[in-house]
This record gives sequence, C-alpha cells and structure tokens, in this order.
Amino acid sequence: MTIRARLTFWYAGILLVSLAAMAGVVHYEFTEAQQALRQNRTPLDSPWEETGEIILYYGLPAALLLLVGGWWLMRRALAPVTALTQAAERIHVGCLKERLPRTGNADELDRLTEVFNAMTARLDESFTHIREFTLNASHELKTPLTILQGELETALREPAVSSAQREHFASQLDEIQRLSKIVDGLTLLAKADAGQLPLAQEQVRLDELVQDSFADAQILGRPGNVKVELTACDEVLVSGDRHRLRQLLLNLTDNAIKYNQPGGKVAMELRRNGKLAEFRVANTGAGIAPALLPRVFDRFFRGEPSHNSAIEGCGLGLSIAQWIVKAHGGNIQLACEPGKLTTVAVDLPLSVTAGDLPLHAQGH
Repeated sequence: MTIRARLTFWYAGILLVSLAAMAGVVHYEFTEAQQALRQNRTPLDSPWEETGEIILYYGLPAALLLLVGGWWLMRRALAPVTALTQAAERIHVGCLKERLPRTGNADELDRLTEVFNAMTARLDESFTHIREFTLNASHELKTPLTILQGELETALREPAVSSAQREHFASQLDEIQRLSKIVDGLTLLAKADAGQLPLAQEQVRLDELVQDSFADAQILGRPGNVKVELTACDEVLVSGDRHRLRQLLLNLTDNAIKYNQPGGKVAMELRRNGKLAEFRVANTGAGIAPALLPRVFDRFFRGEPSHNSAIEGCGLGLSIAQWIVKAHGGNIQLACEPGKLTTVAVDLPLSVTAGDLPLHAQGH
C-alpha cells in the first residue's frame, strides 16, 4: 500500500470517529429537546446556550482529537523517513557497505530504500575497483622504475661517460626518483583506503619527533636562506605509529620550506592544551587563495603558486598528512592569509598515560 493511500485511510478513520462522536452528542441533545416538548416542559437551556455547550464540551474535544490524531498520524508516517535520514548520515566513502533498513511495506519509501541500497552497492564496487587499480598499477610501475634507476646509477659510475651524458643521465635519474615518490605515495594511499595499512600502537614522545623535524628543517632551509624557528615545544606523549608521525612532521615542514620565499621564515610550535597536543607550522610563502583552501587536501591538488616548475612536488603530501592525522584520531586544518602567513594546525589526542610525564611537561 502506498503512503498516500495509507495516510488517507488513517486520517479518514480518525475523522469518522470524531464525526461519530459529534453525531452521537447532537442526537442525544436533539432527543432530549423533543422529549421536553412532548411533555410540555420548557427546555432548561435556550437553543443558543445548547449550541454553545455542544461546541464547548463536544466540539472542542473532537477538534483536539483530530489535531492529536493528525499529529500522531504524521509522526508515524514520517518515522521511516527519520530512520532513513539517520542511517544515510552514517554512510560515507569509507563505509559504503552499510545498507539502509527497509520498512517492508512495499511503499514509496521502501522502494526508495531499495534503490538507494543498490546505488551504494554500485558505488562501493566502483571505489573498490579504483583502489585495486591504483594499488596494482603502483605495484607494476615500481619494478620498471627500480630497474631504470639502477641502470642510470650504473651508467653514472662509468668512467667513459662524458660530462654531457652524465648531466643527461642525472636529469633522467631525478625524474625517475620523482616518479618513484609519486608511486610510493599512491601505493600508501591506496593501501590506506583499502584498510591494508595497520598502524603500530606505541607511546611516542611527540616533542622528540618535533625536535628532530626542526633540525631537519634547518638543513632543508639553508639553500633558500629560510630561517626556521621552534617557538615552543612542550613535552607531550601520544599513542600511535612513530614512523607515520615522523612522516607527518617531515611532510609538513618540507612543504613549509618548499613553498616559501627566499629569505622567508618558518615557525614551528608544539603545545599541550588540555587533552590535546597542538602542533603548528607557519610559513611566509605566497599562500593559497581562499577559494582553493577547501581543496588543499585533495590528491594531486597544487595551488597556483606551486605550479612553478622549479618547485618539486606531486600534490600528495597533504593528502598523506591528512590520512596520518585522521588515523591517529586527530584533526588537521590549513589557514592562509595570502601574502602573510600560511599555517597548518594539527591536533592529536594525548595518550591516556600522559599523566606519567613530569609535572613541568604537563604545563604545571
């Protein structure tokens, strides 16, 4: 039965009950008045008073019954819509296997649910094929790139190679290494999407990793005369994968230096705030236009200033950083004031054993 027909029948039933009650009351009052006339008795109330009593004592309750019945009817009819909405909100790109509950009434909502479930099944299959293709393609590209890199490195060591050939081989080797980095990044993200990249769970002193990244950033900033500062570094303990957290910090500091201006500055800080470890890295680069900020974590996205061929990169660094942060239960955001500062903010939950740190490490 369709929703329209079911609502019609339900509301018609409520209306009939209300009308029957009203008819019974009117019939009772009319009968009483007729008996009074036959017995030559004067009715106790005038016709207008009787009409007012009928409206007050019987009409208003009947109207209230209609309102309450209509509210109940609409609530019951829309309950499946609420359930579908709540279930649909739980479905996202990483959870396409969940199916919406069907009402079993064979109505419009039930058919809509069936169509929606079929659509999510097709989407899940498509995303699975894309992940498998990316993973397989990355795996297949890895071997020939490794072979080419080995051959070029061997050729560079040959004493008979001229300086022009050596320069040519070195240029080719740089491009192959760049392709290898892209393949490695795609492989990592494809495995992460497929849930094939488990993270180690250990107690990690994030402040030690930040100190290491600060030292690396100072070295990376020397060719461009970029000044790197570590303005704060509270001792914090987080639970997670040390290797991936180090990769996260390296990606962010490398981007801050790479997309900077000659003689620019990079400011790093790590602070403990309640139950969060807050890491911030800001640089004085050209920045990103506000309209492009929502896309900065998209794969292969590079803002306009980074289209300069002199800047190496493939647009996967922030995507990998976002995955690492999300996998550790944290949050990452990028804020930019074009021409001033571009700041990446990472918030990670502290380890439950963070209380084992010294008092000065806890901000006391």
